[in-house]
Amino acid sequence: MARRLEGKRVAITGPRRAEELGKLVENMGGTPLFRPAQGTVLLDDLDLRNGLVSWVNRPPEWSIFTTGAGLDALFDMAEDMGIAEAYWDILRSGHIAARGYKTANALKKRQLTPLVRDDDGSTEGLIRGLAEHSFAGKKVFLQLHGDPAPRLTSWLEQQGAECWQILPYRHTAPPAEDLERLLSDLIGGEVDAVTFTSGPQVRFLMEHASREGKLAALMEALEGPVIAVAVGKVTAQGLFEAGVPRVVAPREERMGSMMVELTRYYAGEVEARTNPDRR
Repeated sequence: MARRLEGKRVAITGPRRAEELGKLVENMGGTPLFRPAQGTVLLDDLDLRNGLVSWVNRPPEWSIFTTGAGLDALFDMAEDMGIAEAYWDILRSGHIAARGYKTANALKKRQLTPLVRDDDGSTEGLIRGLAEHSFAGKKVFLQLHGDPAPRLTSWLEQQGAECWQILPYRHTAPPAEDLERLLSDLIGGEVDAVTFTSGPQVRFLMEHASREGKLAALMEALEGPVIAVAVGKVTAQGLFEAGVPRVVAPREERMGSMMVELTRYYAGEVEARTNPDRR
């Protein structure tokens, strides 16, 4: 894998572990360009407290968790509020669904076992598992991270579920000048690939491009010389839902795997995934 990114300029949009990812790009021969598309991640204290009160006062038939960090935040807050035991009893007495191995591990740590698991780490995989069960007239509490999940929420409502969403974390956008610099580099051909490690990074970039009247130009760049790279299937799905035509993404949701997959793409060993909605 050494030096397979020789001559390639890779934009890094995620703030977390950006320096580590940049070093990896350099070790592979590429040039990292730090272009943040996401600001800080804040714990939404008030919404989290209100959500937990509703969860305990109106126990649902189903509790669906999509991230381990979000699950940890819920239990930390429940401890702070003095309702952790009541919350745990409610989860144990109902049905639990989980997306991702980190979420499953966070549940296992608390002696909770999901009835439904995704089959591939994605929201679509979770829906496939949920499809084996009836949700007509059922109350469902859905824990997300910092971004809505319209596909999952819409599917649950179509099945007749009464769905509440809780987003423990709130993502903030970076300064507009940072987004403009990234957008200008992408449209102007200053980068060969752009990496995304979360859905909010995609959303903030697309919203900025739309406000500036440059969304069509951005999509043209991502269909042409610039390769969009996702850390995993969930982020890749977010790119597809935003209209990005092709994405390079590894099977395992890890930053190192993401860069290895990009080197394999440039070496002609793998093909980019194409947006199913554009076929």
